Amino acid sequence: MSAVQLTDEQLKAYEGRSASAAGVGKDPVNEPMIRHWCEAVGDTNPAYQGPDAIAPPTMLQAWTMGGLCGHTDRSGAYDELSGLLDSAGYTSIVATDCEQEYLRPLRPGDRITFDAVIESVSARKTTKLGTGYFITTRMDIRADGEPAGTHRFRVLKYAPAVRTPEAAARTRPRTPEIAERPQASQQPQASQGSQAPEQPRARRPRPVINRDNAAFWEGVRGHRLLIQRCTGCRTLRFPWLPGCNACGSAEWETVEASGAGTVFSYVVMHHPPFPAFTASEHGTAAPRPQANAPHPRAGALAPAPDGPTPDGPAPDGPAPDGPAPDGPTPYAVGLIELAEGVRIVSNVIGVPYDKVRIGMPVRLEFLPVDEELELPVFRAAEGGEG
Repeated sequence: MSAVQLTDEQLKAYEGRSASAAGVGKDPVNEPMIRHWCEAVGDTNPAYQGPDAIAPPTMLQAWTMGGLCGHTDRSGAYDELSGLLDSAGYTSIVATDCEQEYLRPLRPGDRITFDAVIESVSARKTTKLGTGYFITTRMDIRADGEPAGTHRFRVLKYAPAVRTPEAAARTRPRTPEIAERPQASQQPQASQGSQAPEQPRARRPRPVINRDNAAFWEGVRGHRLLIQRCTGCRTLRFPWLPGCNACGSAEWETVEASGAGTVFSYVVMHHPPFPAFTASEHGTAAPRPQANAPHPRAGALAPAPDGPTPDGPAPDGPAPDGPAPDGPTPYAVGLIELAEGVRIVSNVIGVPYDKVRIGMPVRLEFLPVDEELELPVFRAAEGGEG
């Protein structure tokens, strides 16, 4: 159904209404949660440790979360607004941004309470995703009754844009594998015993490249994994940031990673299945080792000069590790600690997902995941399977 434009009066009536009243944090501010947070993000600031520790300010929302069971203090106004938009055809939702304001440090033992209101509903906006309305909720957070901070969260409730065949054709990748395939109505029927026509491979989402990380992705295109280094205090940082967390300097240079690392932590993704991620080692080309680095199985091997071919491994490149899976399979996502001391999230390849182990040595490679995109991945080193 086509979306109906709602009146300003219908939407503005929800502004200022309570979304949650007299909410209570399920746990007081506590040291274990602070420690887990700091370990997960690699933050070693001494202010978050010891007898006078404070909580990282960016944990503000964490103390208000209801967990899997949720909160019982949510009001009906937000659900009512969401239902109104659903009935008018704005059935999709995406989170767009959040803003936080910190009024005082939070310390272990602080009891958290909060109230939330629907702060604003925008006029109807048209975006690339579709047409809809931005809804902003504001949560006022208190610690032992004192104002501690404000958390604003904004979502877009929208009707997905309808893509015309002409628009789809303009954005479809033009590759030999896809562009030269006849239209579905022209494809010959597979005879008994013949192979069915090949279906287009699923494509991974494109990375978001901006002015802060463009040099990193340029390095990846050249098969170099670059780490930022502050020119003020010499602190290494990853992922890339516009300024140094340690000293605040905006000046930096790059250091090329050696490619050696170990699995610091990992998860195995089972659901939802996404073929573009699960068949990465069996896709258009085999992984390439880091430039000037020994391949874990084939000795010194430079990147293939002509790049990946559309339908097979790169010239002279290593063969894939086995047959392509029949369907989506679980895959391992690792937090890799590089030899330089920083960490990166990437796929662990070269061993079955259930053989990945913490402490497993890995080596950087660059994996062509489709005809346009290569990504840094990490292959388990010889003898690393536990």
